[in-house]
Amino acid sequence: MPVAYWPVESSYVAIIMVSAMGETGILLVFVPSLFLIMLLVLETGRRIGKRYYSMEESDHHRGNRILVESAIYGLLGLLIAFTVSGAANRFDARRTLTVQEANAIGTAYLRLDLLPAAAQPELRRKFRRYAEARLAVFRLLPDFEASNAEAVRANELQRSIWNEVIAALPGVPQSATLMLLPALNEMFDITSSRAIAGQAHTPLVILCALAVLALFCCLLAGYGLAGENPLGSALRMIGFALIVTLTIFVILDLDYPRVGLIRLDYADQALIDVLAGMR
Repeated sequence: MPVAYWPVESSYVAIIMVSAMGETGILLVFVPSLFLIMLLVLETGRRIGKRYYSMEESDHHRGNRILVESAIYGLLGLLIAFTVSGAANRFDARRTLTVQEANAIGTAYLRLDLLPAAAQPELRRKFRRYAEARLAVFRLLPDFEASNAEAVRANELQRSIWNEVIAALPGVPQSATLMLLPALNEMFDITSSRAIAGQAHTPLVILCALAVLALFCCLLAGYGLAGENPLGSALRMIGFALIVTLTIFVILDLDYPRVGLIRLDYADQALIDVLAGMR
């Protein structure tokens, strides 16, 4: 696994934003800003509609406009559905990998009993330090510098544990070797899986397409509300902007479960329990 556990270039704009602002900043700055921008675009569309609405010549032309708008709204709904689904799947994958790593560490720790008694105390101490480092890698987020430092420490402990285990193997039966080494390999390999899963997010081009499409739909929705009474159009504009804003926020929050409101901290309890059982 590379030293840079959380490379900035793979994080895109959203992870820089959430790391700099935090969950409170997201709620107080990003969400209201996006909401207000959408309201502004909706109002712009409504004003354009009030100016040119009378230029629509017939019901036939109005029907064609509604048909095109419905197709665009449908495209927005489809893009949102796929984006939310992808973010939710990545969230579930990260949660599963968290539990799998805890199980792998616990299994490998138990199989240290197969080694000679003289080699076990130092290895058990290193296992505890390794589990603490792996737990800190994710719990320190969004402090990426500190998280990377713990990832480096875990890598060093991996090499040290492996070398000590290999040195102790000549004194154990071959059956014990066949049980211990695969457990160690699984414990080490899953760190790369979690690193890749942690860097997997909604592609920037999809987020940009979603934002552009949402704003364009706001423009169309505002245009369509030009003939409504002020109170009715205001309620519809607020509702539309609020729903789309919250949906985009949920997508980002699912994609970055260590820095937002939808968090994976509870999944760390599996590793905490394993660490508590290391005596």
